[in-house]
Amino acid sequence: MTRLSIRLLCALGLGVMPTLAPAQQATPVVPAGVKVELVYGEGFFLEGPTPALDGTIFFSDITNTERSGGQSGHIMRYDPATGKTTVYRSPSGQANGMIVDAQGRLVVTEGADFGARRVTRTDLATGRSTMLAWTFNGRRFNSPNDVTIDGNGRIYFTDPRYSGHETVEQPVMGVYRIDSIGSVQLVIADAGKPNGVEVSPDGKTLYVSSGGNLATAPLAASVPVRATVNALLAYDLLPDGSARFRKELVKYEAGPDGITVDTEGNIYATLPGPGDQRGVHVYAPSGAEVAFIPVPQVPSNVTFGRGADANMLYITARTGLYRIRLNRTGYHPN
Repeated sequence: MTRLSIRLLCALGLGVMPTLAPAQQATPVVPAGVKVELVYGEGFFLEGPTPALDGTIFFSDITNTERSGGQSGHIMRYDPATGKTTVYRSPSGQANGMIVDAQGRLVVTEGADFGARRVTRTDLATGRSTMLAWTFNGRRFNSPNDVTIDGNGRIYFTDPRYSGHETVEQPVMGVYRIDSIGSVQLVIADAGKPNGVEVSPDGKTLYVSSGGNLATAPLAASVPVRATVNALLAYDLLPDGSARFRKELVKYEAGPDGITVDTEGNIYATLPGPGDQRGVHVYAPSGAEVAFIPVPQVPSNVTFGRGADANMLYITARTGLYRIRLNRTGYHPN
């Protein structure tokens, strides 16, 4: 598909809306001639990459129990120094999104399909885990999906449902905030089916990627909701940790999955397609596309490394973990 074809599709409302010629920056995001490199290719459905403080990369392998022969999910660990990938924890509670906090602890969203449907925090030194959130208003979560942390240490996570036999108990697929163990607030109920979530470097914006229908049951009239949303959304993140809808930055035919940001505030969104749009799309805070990174498989999530690899972008895509070194440095709140 040519760029002209993509523009025609966009004009007809069938493709990515502002995917025109990338805006020019002083230094290109992607160095000339650099392509993604496969560093691990034995996964079932990879997700949730995050760097530990020592630079190793944790990621999840979501094993659909029916199609994987009853496997119950794994958390994997890739060591850039040795190139080796090992199993960190299995079963994982069907771990999906992950992030390492300022104390070096691994915060994990655990989903449905015989998973734990909760958010946990693991001390990487001892292996001991603590449950941070397991219910809201007395009901189990749908399937915690992705997670981020703001500069004050508050945790935000999305709670859609894509698979699993379990009864859906929450009336909305929302975004929640964890202030302390067991203290959980619903901060967004109008993001369609929220998937990826990320905080901007200045702490003033909460980005949410959304794809699909939103409500699972009727809500009170006072709760702001919207129907099907396929977009990258921007919310004003207020000092008290609440979020207020600002705008749809980018509209899509099918919404993006995981997202991350760099220190300049650019947003990296994984998009399944169609065609030559499959990969990581990079947007300025305004929503203008500034770069595109094609990926061989359908990408699910993305993160930057740390230390000497702070400009290394890691991408999970179906069975593979990929990486590419960029001209930008990743942002981590801790």
